[in-house]
Amino acid sequence: MEDYSRPMVTLNKGHNRIEQRVVRTSTALNTYLDWPYVGQIFRIHRHVTDLLGEHPRDEVAFGVTDLRPKFASSQRIGKLVGGHWRIETRLHYVRDTAFDEDRSQIRTGSGPQAMATLRNIAIGLIRRMKLPNIQRTLEHLGRRPDQVCPLLLS
Repeated sequence: MEDYSRPMVTLNKGHNRIEQRVVRTSTALNTYLDWPYVGQIFRIHRHVTDLLGEHPRDEVAFGVTDLRPKFASSQRIGKLVGGHWRIETRLHYVRDTAFDEDRSQIRTGSGPQAMATLRNIAIGLIRRMKLPNIQRTLEHLGRRPDQVCPLLLS
């Protein structure tokens, strides 16, 4: 992969693991790809271990973007991808785990979008109240529905 910008190397420590991420970008395949507006491709190599440096695993992900190198270096691509995953874990993961959204039987008409909106509102309200655990809060309120309205009005 031909590099047009310095590789971005980041080291993160959290979630009981150490993750090193290297992002490289290239336009070398642009002439081979029959996709309109392709700006460059990128490769993200993640090396993950636990906090003791044990149980290593490597992951490689490839992507295509319409952003040209002069508008998006490997550093910017890495930040954009990281921002996407923050959204994914902050909202979608919570919706799936707290509401078991993937197993929802609501599949027709505007039902799925309406339910997603209601779930987002519930998550937003719980976060606004600075309650520490969304799952536990939902379970608590599910057993005590009489507490929902006073909580919303406070």
